[in-house]
Amino acid sequence: MINLSICIVSFHARDLLRECLRSIYGTVDSLSFEIIVVDNHSEDGTLEMLTNEFPDVRLLVNDHNTGYTRPNNQAIRESRGRYIVLLNPDTLVKPNAIAELFGFLETHPQVGIVGPKVLNRDGTLQKQCRRSEARPWDSFCYFSGLSRLFPRDRRFAGYLMTYLDENLTHEAEAVSGSCMMIRRQVIEQIGYQDENFFAYQEDTDYCRRARLADWKVFYDPSAQIIHYGGEGGSNVQPFRSIIEWHRSYYLYYRKHFAKDYLFVFNAIYYFGMLVKLGLSLFVNLFRKKKVVGTRKP
Repeated sequence: MINLSICIVSFHARDLLRECLRSIYGTVDSLSFEIIVVDNHSEDGTLEMLTNEFPDVRLLVNDHNTGYTRPNNQAIRESRGRYIVLLNPDTLVKPNAIAELFGFLETHPQVGIVGPKVLNRDGTLQKQCRRSEARPWDSFCYFSGLSRLFPRDRRFAGYLMTYLDENLTHEAEAVSGSCMMIRRQVIEQIGYQDENFFAYQEDTDYCRRARLADWKVFYDPSAQIIHYGGEGGSNVQPFRSIIEWHRSYYLYYRKHFAKDYLFVFNAIYYFGMLVKLGLSLFVNLFRKKKVVGTRKP
């Protein structure tokens, strides 16, 4: 068995994918690895680019856009590595980032999933890279803006964990699916990602399932990547992406938390998410660049 399987799902992201792949090669030469790209029926020359420039990449091609979660599972099923890296195509891997994550899991056998420090294009922290499991209070503080008003207060800043130093390695309840390394034993124990999530929140869901199975999830800032965010597939189909982003929060809450609350509270929560979806769709009608989730600098 090889050390690493790096799995990338791509949809109309040819140029970003090219730069992502270039950033990988040369940084993991000390490890045995494979790269698996699942393409969701791109029509921008992605297949030709991969065939001509990266012939060693294992390519799986879908005949339509199947989202993000299902093709992730396709790649995982085809993978042979002891560790699986799920990586977005709109990322740049900094030198030694993947090797650092590999070393962390090698020396911490109780950790099932680890994520790097994810940076915006301007070099600032992409705060979504370490977060809580999106309990209702944390979600309310995040969406209402309380977490931005009190970023150092654990009571209000729980979702993005901004009360913790971004340069310290620490346990988290979830890390970002833009880049996460998963121990194969985790997949063997809890299975694949939940394909009810077309995209978004599949990462939080998977981290929660791993933690419920007694695996730890960690954030390791010694490994760093750049994540552009909102490029590729999200930019090609922005309104569908906005709908799926909100739907994912609904599905996640219904799956993990709805049973713990009264019907009235659940109804209020669902109504709030519906209102937020309507506002997001309306506001984005007038934006030249559509925003899915939180705007990235």
